[in-house]
Amino acid sequence: MTNHKQQNLIATTVKTTCSYCGVGCGIVAEVNRDTREVIVIGDDDHPANFGRLCSKGSSLGETLELSSRLLEPQVYGKQVGWSTALDIVANKFNQIIDQYGSDAIAFYGSGQLLTEDYYVANKLMKGFIGSANIDTNSRLCMSSSVAGHKRTFGSDTVPACYDDYEQAELIILVGSNTAWCHPVSFQRIKAAKESNPKLKVVVIDPRKTQTCDIADLHIPVKIGTDVVLFNGLLSYLYQEYALDQEFIQQHTQGFEETIMAAQNDALNVATVALKCQVAPHILETFYRWYKETKKTLSLYSQGVNQSSSGTDKVSAILHCHLATGRIGKPGCGPLSLTGQPNAMGGREVGGLAHQLAAHMDFNPEDIERVKRFWQSDNMADKPGLTATELFDAVADGKIKAIWIMATNPVVSMPNADKIKQALKKCEFVVVSDCVAHTDTLDLADIKLPAAPWSEKDGTVTNSERRISRQRALLPLAGDAKPDWWIITQVAKKMGFTKGFTYQSSVEIFREHARLSGFENNKKQRLRDFDIFQLANISEDDYHNLQPIQWPITAKKPKGTARLFAKGKFFTPTKKANFTPIKFKPPVNLPNEQWPLVLNTGRLRDQWHTMTRTALAPRLNQHKPEPFVEITSADALDYGLIHGELAQIASTWGKMLVRVVITETIPQGVIFVPMHWTAQFSSQGRMGALVNPVIDPISKQPESKHTPVNIKAYDAQWHGFIISRHPLVFDGIDYTVLVKGNGYFHYEVASSKKIRNWQYHLANQLSPYTDKLDWQTYQDERKSLFRSACFSAKELQAVLIISPHSHLPERGWIGSLFDPLRTGSLKDDERMALLTGKPPLGTPDVGKIICACFNVGEKIILSAIKNSKLTTPQAVGKCCKAGTNCGSCVPEIKELINSSITVTGN
Repeated sequence: MTNHKQQNLIATTVKTTCSYCGVGCGIVAEVNRDTREVIVIGDDDHPANFGRLCSKGSSLGETLELSSRLLEPQVYGKQVGWSTALDIVANKFNQIIDQYGSDAIAFYGSGQLLTEDYYVANKLMKGFIGSANIDTNSRLCMSSSVAGHKRTFGSDTVPACYDDYEQAELIILVGSNTAWCHPVSFQRIKAAKESNPKLKVVVIDPRKTQTCDIADLHIPVKIGTDVVLFNGLLSYLYQEYALDQEFIQQHTQGFEETIMAAQNDALNVATVALKCQVAPHILETFYRWYKETKKTLSLYSQGVNQSSSGTDKVSAILHCHLATGRIGKPGCGPLSLTGQPNAMGGREVGGLAHQLAAHMDFNPEDIERVKRFWQSDNMADKPGLTATELFDAVADGKIKAIWIMATNPVVSMPNADKIKQALKKCEFVVVSDCVAHTDTLDLADIKLPAAPWSEKDGTVTNSERRISRQRALLPLAGDAKPDWWIITQVAKKMGFTKGFTYQSSVEIFREHARLSGFENNKKQRLRDFDIFQLANISEDDYHNLQPIQWPITAKKPKGTARLFAKGKFFTPTKKANFTPIKFKPPVNLPNEQWPLVLNTGRLRDQWHTMTRTALAPRLNQHKPEPFVEITSADALDYGLIHGELAQIASTWGKMLVRVVITETIPQGVIFVPMHWTAQFSSQGRMGALVNPVIDPISKQPESKHTPVNIKAYDAQWHGFIISRHPLVFDGIDYTVLVKGNGYFHYEVASSKKIRNWQYHLANQLSPYTDKLDWQTYQDERKSLFRSACFSAKELQAVLIISPHSHLPERGWIGSLFDPLRTGSLKDDERMALLTGKPPLGTPDVGKIICACFNVGEKIILSAIKNSKLTTPQAVGKCCKAGTNCGSCVPEIKELINSSITVTGN
């Protein structure tokens, strides 16, 4: 980074972009550079969020501590300087290329990279190393959308925008728990619904998620049957004469074959109802609403994409919009909700193995065009290996060296244990990341310290094609460097000096913009992605760049909100393609050995593999452990009890989780969140179970449908430990780490008895304190052990062990470790410690419901009871819960309803 940029960082207020989901929220950060403290609020002027932030975005300032950071390059476990580390990486890559060829090298990137980082990584791999073996974790979440867009539109174009939320009269949310996964968009839709009585919301999801809180209609389709549902809709619209025949004839091709296939697949409501396992009257209502409502907006996400038929699902949704001409106009169109902050930016620069930069493809004309632009002598001439294929090649020994950037595939990939073993066997593993330990980083030969969100400078693109600046808030810590710098230095040391002379991110952005317009016919653009108007942007204008949607052209210098209103697409004929599609069930179906279907997804307060969110204590309290949701009927069949532990297994792996009985999912289906890693849970890696089957077109894994079995875990004892210092547990079956405010909270259980707990705990705490005073209760006959230890009257740890899982609540005990707390424990607190219950009159917040304001269940219930509150709005006024991102409002409603039921009012 240049000195000029470092000087710009001195500003106390910096506008930047959130680092989490694809909504792309703007942030205003108040920065104290001396203390590295950052206070984050929403940017009122940013068009993605207009000041709103979710619980994750609101807590970004709490994730910037340095103790967990990777701050020095490491080579085979030893700290070295950058020059040494880069020499080793470059020399090893060149050696492997000379011996085995360029396809023996692979890069695996991430939607956490900035566009500038992504650009140089792709340029190095595809343009100079000469292989397309560079893929990204976006393959796991958005590649089916890419494939569906390209097959239908001829380009990876998202036609709609967020402004359509307020313009639409029917919003369809397909396979998206928007309330938790894209909370700010959800709140905007909710506000639009409240202000527009005409607006109806339909949620299509096998689970009754928090998103259903605003739904006028919930369609609980059987997992994997979306193609049938939308083929049925197309057939219905055709039979009801509700299609836009003029648009079909003038601007599309292939309709006749497609409608024939749709009718063969889903001729009528009865057929669809049977295949989708949905009541006919629900389908009839949905189909009628779609027919009658011209301003129809379809939002879809991972429930559509993560499927062995994900591309067909996307196409089926697009078909209905094309056939009714509902595309590119205010309030209507399909809108893919991207999972990561820069999944879209990665697609722009060719981040996927089958793409070239600037939305070009591996056809002879585009290959030659990019080769000339990059002045490359060794351009890749064929698509590379996609994520699952790439790691299969690592396992098979075909790929000898891999560079993993800003992602954690040992956790996030399907069949994750195979990924772990593959990396262990790989000849040369390089990982660049900002944290010191991840499941993947711990397997690296070379560890390169990359700059995190707060120290990065560049651009990201959100779900609506809006490019926003991500500005550095703090100077680079330790020896951390921007990803683009690391990649550029490796390129130079490999001998590619001419193509990698960048000194700042703006230079890369200019080149990226120039390529978007290179031989892109100005009278009629050949490619959708075009930001050529920014090709000569000055450093100051880049620093001050305001959010803007591509394409950015001479006619639309302020950006383009919607595309395809005039029916001009990016196929050779300029007509959109209808493609005949037929329902295909998931590849792996349940059987006698694996009778249940595992569905997976994200939680409200966590992000991917928790490397950032787990640093913010308030984000860990709502759902502190890996868990499985299962219906009461299935729980009865499999001998499971709410709150107890269970083992889930598939052909590919197993895990231990806490049982949550719910009626919000179908019988025969279980749901497990994706986030826990070996850093936080001994057996909580969900990816180890997930089947590696992929869509044949998009190559996206089928993460929503894995056959599994489940059984109760027979623990000899259960317990928890809350400690002022980190602890290590070996030989215990179940351990989960929950970072709190000033403490480390461990949930533990095992099938093997442990004797002399006091000795084990004292041994763990010995590095931190010499002498411990103990307060203990033990009943060996009942396998009960409770202990608290002190050093100089300061509470060090509390240990509660029991033969069953019914343990005291952890909230009050955790509060005794609060760093802001002064003085020793009071006598009544000390006496109450081993009961786990606070002394009479001491507030106990209970389980956290609202992470934004750290409001617990007991606080909310007390407010409801004492003030006779009957609405979430009234609760918000009383104790702030639900007044920021609003993601906890459905739970607040449940508490209100349960309170009314109990009191009989």
